[in-house]
Amino acid sequence: MTKNVLGISPGSLSRKRSYWERIHLDPWLLLLLVVLIISGLGVLYSASGQNLDLVIRQGMRFILALVVMVVLAQLSPTTLQRWALAAYALGVSMLIAVEIMGDMGMGAQRWLVIPGVMRFQPSELMKLAMPMMVAAWLSRRPLPPRLWDLVVCAVLIGVPVLLIARQPDLGTSLLVALSAVFVVLLAGLSWRIIGLLSALAAAALPLLWMNMHDYQKRRVLTFLDPETDPLGAGWNIIQSTTAIGSGGVWGKGWLEGTQSQLEFLPERHTDFIVAVLGEEFGLVGMLAFLILYLLIVCRGLWLASAAQETFGRLLAGSIMLTFFIYVFVNVGMVSGLLPVVGVPLPLVSYGGTSSVTLLAGFGILMSVHAQRRLLPR
Repeated sequence: MTKNVLGISPGSLSRKRSYWERIHLDPWLLLLLVVLIISGLGVLYSASGQNLDLVIRQGMRFILALVVMVVLAQLSPTTLQRWALAAYALGVSMLIAVEIMGDMGMGAQRWLVIPGVMRFQPSELMKLAMPMMVAAWLSRRPLPPRLWDLVVCAVLIGVPVLLIARQPDLGTSLLVALSAVFVVLLAGLSWRIIGLLSALAAAALPLLWMNMHDYQKRRVLTFLDPETDPLGAGWNIIQSTTAIGSGGVWGKGWLEGTQSQLEFLPERHTDFIVAVLGEEFGLVGMLAFLILYLLIVCRGLWLASAAQETFGRLLAGSIMLTFFIYVFVNVGMVSGLLPVVGVPLPLVSYGGTSSVTLLAGFGILMSVHAQRRLLPR
């Protein structure tokens, strides 16, 4: 039997591969995700006012999302790299379609509707298409990136971010931008350039403020002092912090939260579901969820660090850092540490497109890890 350069026969290699390696899934990461999803469905049942139909719909979406994750895990990073431009172009085209004929909801034009099939938010898809495109561009260039490469990245980032901000959806536009910025940072950007770009971003804040909608400005001002409008713009943050504080250390018990069950807490099954968690399960329950998220992020970053291709390493690292930012921003805004920007809690808050996008990202992460080459130890 022929042997490779390491002195190992192909047959022995195939026999030593575990079941999980053959299907390109990481069992520990998958276990952590399933625990989070099941726990999240329990919290969602309470947050939705014991609406079993809503929980079942969310469960079906998770099943679809898990299927998408498994399918993407079978694709090689090379295939994903070839599809990056097409995915980016499709995403931008759908954002333009939203601008022209998007469906309105809660004062924003963010959705596309396929009659009789689905209603989805194209901006969510850009959370994957954006870092894929930037990683594909930089992986073909000398690293660390040069000035021209950064200019191209700025254009690639700016077009969809501006389209999303016009919907308006400032929170998602910032997260999409961050997903690409992480790729650039991981490509080895020097600290001097990082400092320069940070200074430019700080200088652009007044311009951003002047172009924000009135309700977005009210959110920032309310963050600084919620009591200025306790029955209006400050209502959400006052009720969420009250709910979290009333839970104490051990919480009031599942389905026993008064702020949520009596409907004082707004958006309790979406953006403010952390407040339900804190009220019913207390500090201990919130810490348990945060530890679970931390384990997922650590495991994901470990898998990303093992990637041997530049494209895969940049993309996988960006996916996990962006996932961390989702959790950080949601918990921060619900607890009053950050302005309210409408970011759901990953894999816990109610939502279809976001669930599929998040688990698709984990599928890409597992693909990158599974396709690593065998190297001598």
